[in-house]
Amino acid sequence: MTTLAQGDIAPDFTLADADGNKTALADYRGKNVVVYFYPKAATPGCTTEACDFRDNLSSLAAAGYAVLGVSPDEVADIRAFADAESLTFPLLADTDAAVAQAWGVWGEKTIGDRTFDGVIRSTFVLDGDGVVQRAEYGVEATGHVARLRAELGV
Repeated sequence: MTTLAQGDIAPDFTLADADGNKTALADYRGKNVVVYFYPKAATPGCTTEACDFRDNLSSLAAAGYAVLGVSPDEVADIRAFADAESLTFPLLADTDAAVAQAWGVWGEKTIGDRTFDGVIRSTFVLDGDGVVQRAEYGVEATGHVARLRAELGV
């Protein structure tokens, strides 16, 4: 699996959002954007992380950062998740995990005694040209957004 590093051009994508509308990474050219990948909507860790982004969205936006969340969930599942948690930033459905694979976040995971392939919780910060400024793989859900904000000076 190829991973992204600082200075790489982020692979472009177009995915459906929670309303079924197409959202492209190219729509964000000219803006800084945080793209985070999460394993499964409405699970404890993913809810913690999404709500942290939600609660810090205004400070991130004020500093010039948009936020996009990407998971392999179906559109209906991310819609229910967004509604349940009052998430106001785009959540995108990567149902075939093609984007996760292109960004190097799809891989083997072990939870308890079960090993399987899935999304490795990861976060990327891109500049307005789509160049990776930060690539963080295997992040923890709790405290991640606060640490990211501190590192970005937000």
